Amino acid sequence: MAAGAMNRFTRSLSDAQPVPYWLDDPGRPRPEPALTTSETCDLLVVGGGYSGLWTALIAKERDPQRDVVLVEGREVGWAASGRNGGFCAASLTHGLPNGLTRWPGEIHRLQELGERNLDEIEAALARHGIDCDFERTGEIDVATEPYQARELREWHEETTRLGLAEGVEFLDADAVREQVDSPTFRAGLWDRRGVAMLNPAKLAWGLKRACRQLGVRVYENTPALDLKPFGAGMAVRTPYGRVRARRVALGTNIFPNLVRRVRSYTVPVYDYALMTEPLTAGQLASIGWKNRQGLGDSANQFHYFRLSADNRILWGGYDAIYPYGGRVRAEYDDRPETYAKLAGHFFTCFPQLEGVRFSHAWGGAIDTCSRFSAFFGTAHHGKVAYAAGYTGLGVGATRFGAEVMLDLLAGQRTERTELEMVRRKPLPFPPEPFAWTGIALTKWSLARADARGGRRNLWLRTMDRLGLGFDS
Repeated sequence: MAAGAMNRFTRSLSDAQPVPYWLDDPGRPRPEPALTTSETCDLLVVGGGYSGLWTALIAKERDPQRDVVLVEGREVGWAASGRNGGFCAASLTHGLPNGLTRWPGEIHRLQELGERNLDEIEAALARHGIDCDFERTGEIDVATEPYQARELREWHEETTRLGLAEGVEFLDADAVREQVDSPTFRAGLWDRRGVAMLNPAKLAWGLKRACRQLGVRVYENTPALDLKPFGAGMAVRTPYGRVRARRVALGTNIFPNLVRRVRSYTVPVYDYALMTEPLTAGQLASIGWKNRQGLGDSANQFHYFRLSADNRILWGGYDAIYPYGGRVRAEYDDRPETYAKLAGHFFTCFPQLEGVRFSHAWGGAIDTCSRFSAFFGTAHHGKVAYAAGYTGLGVGATRFGAEVMLDLLAGQRTERTELEMVRRKPLPFPPEPFAWTGIALTKWSLARADARGGRRNLWLRTMDRLGLGFDS
């Protein structure tokens, strides 16, 4: 990109606040007090993101008499649950291609469970009066290169033959630009019912309110420091107190798991996003987008984008940054060089919006595992359960993971716990420097494949054979 064009595009970032748009809300609830005493309970939930919130809520819905405590290290929804794009997908497997590759014998069942899970999310929002701008608009996977358009058509034909394409429509160049007008769009696949758009922070805050209304005791600014057996149950120490519980559910995701052996299964990958100022009626008309679908392009280094309730455009993705050593640090949440790159890509996609400015720019860590979809397990003789590794598609799948954890803690054999996806774990990541080297080589190879018509080199073909996926 020419320096003049870059300067023109980066001017759009001059007023961007380096904070997540969703969390920059005057309606943000005050945090609950920290735990400063000793507590006892039936179930302790560690983590106040979607994973922990859904676990606490469903636990009370299953058994209103169950005594449930939730502790969160900072504020509910402050991390990935308040920083993501707000794509709430039915897929439990990080998309159908990943699921079909890994669990072909279970894929129809996994699709059915995912669709049911999304329906149950929508029902829970209505039941608990959670207003999070939920819109079941679907999502369009967009091709921006001729080979991607060909691959989308072939994929639609294959999934139709397998009976997995219900509600999915192939759009040629004219049809996709009728939905959203970009000169870069060559084709698309519109999943009409399998994805909803929502405000992610409002979802987290609404789930917290619903939990408290059902009697869950929520403590914020209360990090869990360690986990040890205590009599017939477990004990978790916090800075100013302790919780003794019969059972513990860990929803800490990218943060260090209290079960140490689980830590090697995830690495933090930092993702970044921009949010525009609200579009005027004329600007919105220039790009169409009447049906408000979420969008994502089909490259390995892909972008995701959607409209907010007040007609801003969120534009994120492309760069996926793995910090050496897998450390999670606040300083990684802000990356101006990625914001400049994203701004240039935005105006390439929507040149008719030149002059629009960005109001917010932010980043955050995604808990990435080698198979790109969540894994589950227990520890301490079944008294502790965990779920992690959602790899950026956890807005919807965390509710399913909450049910899996509760099933496991109850010692129940269910349609969920019998899944191979639940019973088996991904390959762990190697120690440094091998993890950083392998991820860097994979990222370089993926970018090269994007530039070479999708042709995958020997490294990527080897990773495919080993079942190791990685993209942005």
